[in-house]
Amino acid sequence: MKSLHGKTAIVTGASRGIGRAIAGRLALDGAQVLLVARNAADLDAECARLRSVGVTASSFCADLCEPDAAAALRGEFLRQHRSVDILINCAGATRVGDFLEFGEAVWADGFALKFHAARRLCAAFWGDLCASKGSVVNIVGTAARTPSMDYCLGGAVNAALLAFTKALAQRGIRDGVQVNAVNPGPVRTARQAANIARVAAEHQLSTDAAVVELARQFGMSRIGEPEDIAALVAFVVSPAARWLQGSLIDMDGGQTKSI
Repeated sequence: MKSLHGKTAIVTGASRGIGRAIAGRLALDGAQVLLVARNAADLDAECARLRSVGVTASSFCADLCEPDAAAALRGEFLRQHRSVDILINCAGATRVGDFLEFGEAVWADGFALKFHAARRLCAAFWGDLCASKGSVVNIVGTAARTPSMDYCLGGAVNAALLAFTKALAQRGIRDGVQVNAVNPGPVRTARQAANIARVAAEHQLSTDAAVVELARQFGMSRIGEPEDIAALVAFVVSPAARWLQGSLIDMDGGQTKSI
């Protein structure tokens, strides 16, 4: 039997990249998955692809920066399913650059989707997750541990989300909800395409050779793939990993050197 047979799952940021890979993996492992993102066309295309391989998936288009989006998502999910077992908060990206050039709107936007949306969704679904003894996984990022001057905003947002994860995990012990976080390092998604193209141009390399060179520059074994993160998340929410609680798991090919 598939490890997540009979389970229901919500994955935000599911129209592309890591979120899409996670949604697909959970569906293949037997879960009924609701994919959430802002781009309706991309969501529809991914749901159609998943259904074509015989798995259950549906979609909900929403801007999770909006304060009332979490309640709307919960209403739609419970219209389709009787219970919530898994919540994966993967939506969110933050600007790279000199923080002195960022105005208030940029800082507010950086926290709005990745931090506040995750916080609101955890609050909206907490009672349901208590009832199902469910699981939350926040997809965060290694910049929380080793921020850089050009990723000051991202490091701050990620660190806040890790702190939130730890605090929520303590409550989860009392309420019976599993709460963990996964910190991806550089992963080969559309967001890394610009870095790869830059390295290829600077060193006159093919795309594949540029990926190897970029990994060398980052000090890691290789650039990750979305499926790497998806496989880890699938394990974390499986029965085999139920003892994981409040864990902040780095998956970055050895890039993070701090203890």
